[in-house]
Amino acid sequence: MSVLLKNVSLLVVALSMMVFAGCASYAGGSGGAKAENPHVTEAITHAQEAANHGGMGHADAVVTHAEVSLEHAQAAGKEMTNPHLTAGITELGEAIAHGKAGHADVATKHANSAVMHLKQI
Repeated sequence: MSVLLKNVSLLVVALSMMVFAGCASYAGGSGGAKAENPHVTEAITHAQEAANHGGMGHADAVVTHAEVSLEHAQAAGKEMTNPHLTAGITELGEAIAHGKAGHADVATKHANSAVMHLKQI
């Protein structure tokens, strides 16, 4: 009888550990999405470059980097759904529009906002 209790106890412990591990990984949600999705990483890198160049008054460079960032963000959007990704895409579109109009200062604000959202993924 004690062998049966020992085996049942081991089974209960093993199942408990499996449930705990499953819950712990689920609790992370999409917390690892940025690390798992190279498009998000590239989108952040180019959005930061857009913001950096905008800070120097280079509206044309904002457009160049924001367009590359947008391509990566849209590619990530085909693989995941995240409200921060959606907001980042919107902000990148605004950065591009204002950069094309020569408004480096406003384009920079939108690029910075895109960075902030993309880092939240």
